[in-house]
Amino acid sequence: MLLELAEWMGRHFTSLHLFQYITFRAIMAALTALAVSLLLGPALIRKLAALKAGQVVRSDGPQTHLSKAGTPTMGGTLILFAIGVSTLLWADLGNRYVWVVLLVTFAFGVIGFYDDYRKLVLKDSRGLASRWKYFWQSVFGLVAALFLYYTHQLPAETALYVPLFKQVALPLGGFFVVIGYFIIVGFSNAVNLTDGLDGLAIMPSVLVSGALGIFAYLAGNKLFSEYLGIPAIPGAGELAIFCSALAGAGLGFLWFNTYPAQVFMGDVGALAIGAALGCVALIVRQEIVLLVMGGVFVMETASVMLQVASFKLRGKRIFRMAPIHHHFELKGWPEPRVIVRFWIISVVLVLIGLATLKVR
Repeated sequence: MLLELAEWMGRHFTSLHLFQYITFRAIMAALTALAVSLLLGPALIRKLAALKAGQVVRSDGPQTHLSKAGTPTMGGTLILFAIGVSTLLWADLGNRYVWVVLLVTFAFGVIGFYDDYRKLVLKDSRGLASRWKYFWQSVFGLVAALFLYYTHQLPAETALYVPLFKQVALPLGGFFVVIGYFIIVGFSNAVNLTDGLDGLAIMPSVLVSGALGIFAYLAGNKLFSEYLGIPAIPGAGELAIFCSALAGAGLGFLWFNTYPAQVFMGDVGALAIGAALGCVALIVRQEIVLLVMGGVFVMETASVMLQVASFKLRGKRIFRMAPIHHHFELKGWPEPRVIVRFWIISVVLVLIGLATLKVR
């Protein structure tokens, strides 16, 4: 929105040409989303408390969580609002990738919002039935993957790139849709599984989003992409604006979500953020790098899958409780220690992901 306005007024005010630079708009998007989150956060928390949209704590979980009962949830609406405002203000609204990622983010957010609303406000313990939740996730994930496949203009937009190798680009054809579906839906659920401790999911999301923003900026620049040996995706640079908005909104939310949390993001935030990260990685052709940088989310998901499989096949559990962050809590780690150590792991994994830009 502001880009179009600046282009119109730039004929009279040359200083507005600054808006042409993605880096400038990305910085402003992050700051705008951060400001929106910090300004509106207290009012949202009061509103959620008035609605009695409080956290329900499992009795079979860590006993230290019992004190969290009643903490306002659905705080992910704050993240989504901040992302939406900031992206619409600073991104090029004529860019199809911006709209794809925005629509995917808010579509998954609606799924999470409805589930949260039924459980927390209407006091329906079942919420949205799992089969229907997965059904709508699948619908939106497939629609996004199909749209990207049928509107792609270059072979690079649907090829699978393997990190560390410059010349390895595997044409996927229609299999691109399958990979796209699993990346978007899978990562949406992975972030949701990770969101079990104060700030545990949001900080890795901020880190991964920032790194994907760098990949998007470089992929959208022909000179940089050729030099680094990464796929050149015309128009992908604008996703750096979205990623910066997500990072800024996430940091603003963390202000209230840090231990001890004043608010939780709920499914409305976790499902949306995971889908957004998956969609951006799909567009910039960095699905494998996403699995590395988002290793904490992958680890949490794998722990649940292994726990379920082990119990069904052997009648025994591998972990004291899954997802794996609860395992460490039950081993006696204080909650802040689990959170910060998982953050440190995320920092390391994101740096490894960024290092693939040069190690090719």
